[in-house]
Amino acid sequence: MHYLNHQTIVFSDVAGKGKKQITFNQVGLEQAFPYACEDVIVTQELNQVLDGDLAQYPKLAKLYQTLEVPLIEVLVRMERNGVELDVSALNVQQIDIATQMKDIESQAFELAGDAFNLESPKQIQQILFSEDGLGLEAKKKTPKGAPSTNEEALKLLDHPLVDLILSYRTLTKLNSTYLEALPKQIDLKTGRLHTSYHQAVTATGRLSSSNPNLQNIPIRSEQGARIRGAFIANKGNVIIAADYSQIELRIMAHISQDANLLEAFNNDADVHSATASMMFNVPLDEVTKDHRRNAKAINFGLIYGMSAFGLAKQIDVSRTEAKAYIDAYFENYPGVLSYMDNTKEIAKAQGYVETVMGRRLYLPQINAKNKMLQQHALRTAINAPMQGSSADIIKKAMLDVYQWIGNDNTDIKMIMQVHDELVFEVKASKADEFAHKIQTLMSDTYPLDIPLVVDVGIGDSWQQAH
Repeated sequence: MHYLNHQTIVFSDVAGKGKKQITFNQVGLEQAFPYACEDVIVTQELNQVLDGDLAQYPKLAKLYQTLEVPLIEVLVRMERNGVELDVSALNVQQIDIATQMKDIESQAFELAGDAFNLESPKQIQQILFSEDGLGLEAKKKTPKGAPSTNEEALKLLDHPLVDLILSYRTLTKLNSTYLEALPKQIDLKTGRLHTSYHQAVTATGRLSSSNPNLQNIPIRSEQGARIRGAFIANKGNVIIAADYSQIELRIMAHISQDANLLEAFNNDADVHSATASMMFNVPLDEVTKDHRRNAKAINFGLIYGMSAFGLAKQIDVSRTEAKAYIDAYFENYPGVLSYMDNTKEIAKAQGYVETVMGRRLYLPQINAKNKMLQQHALRTAINAPMQGSSADIIKKAMLDVYQWIGNDNTDIKMIMQVHDELVFEVKASKADEFAHKIQTLMSDTYPLDIPLVVDVGIGDSWQQAH
């Protein structure tokens, strides 16, 4: 409508709606062909209009033609390759989770002094906030003024029953999203799981995936690790996982040109320990685990525009202490502070920021009158070049690796892309040779002022390859 002043036929016009909706192969030819042909014609006409618009921005046109369009073929191949799934491992995990949920239930009933449905917001509301229940003070309200029981609101409460409810919800979600859903999504013809990748969903240019969404499997939890353990190689093959190490921090060093950060990465130092050493004024060999943990929280937190309040909450210190940590950080990394200040000014002036490859990330709320919206846009302005640049770099790496693999190489398949990681299924006898080649290609894919480091692992499953 916007570009061609044309109203297209929508799918429900030919296939119906809701429960009565039929699949496309059941639609009569008379109705099917105008719908299908219009798709092709409209795509071609839109292409002509948008191509002309894009030509005004040479950097973006180049990114589109040399990165995004060639990537389509890579993604199609990855989707077709699919991944083998160990259904029996998921079934065992499902039984374990059911036992854990029963256990949480009985503990929750004991604390509440009554049985209730842990999946019912209304009953949880009653138990936690009513005078007959625990009488806790609600930290957040729903739009209708009732005490909120969503995850964000519950995390603000300090009570063992709340912890149990949150654990129960996590297990319920894992169970329904992965343990129940994944086996049902296996293709009957191939016997493998085939996700769908999307190039035009996220604002930063990161790939997203659906049916199943591979980007959301929890990374740090034991349950998430077990789900990854069910993604396996078939007989005679192994899995290789290649992961960019601290890529967003490295991009920060490259973009900000901060001398201390560049030096740490160029000397292959542990950047979190190096940060801790500077911030807490202790020699490198005296940095404690706590020092490093706090430095790591700041290193990553500031990339996401974390405030002193956010940091205080994360590392469990007072706001004054957190503010002192952040001040010490900027004292040691003045280039990072300059980058943040400059980026905010540029974003306000032009309404967008750019990645290292020139992808534009627009920030419509950057000059909003609403302070909360503006603050959010400013935080995004700082983080988006890092996240967007890492997305561009891994896409370029996918193209480089795909070109090396070639069309008829049966010894290696690229099977998944998740965040900063590429996953392959390869012939076991060639695993070491291929792992080395993948590591080299990914490290050399884009020149930064510090090395791009790639961690590579080999195993029988995705989890083992970590």
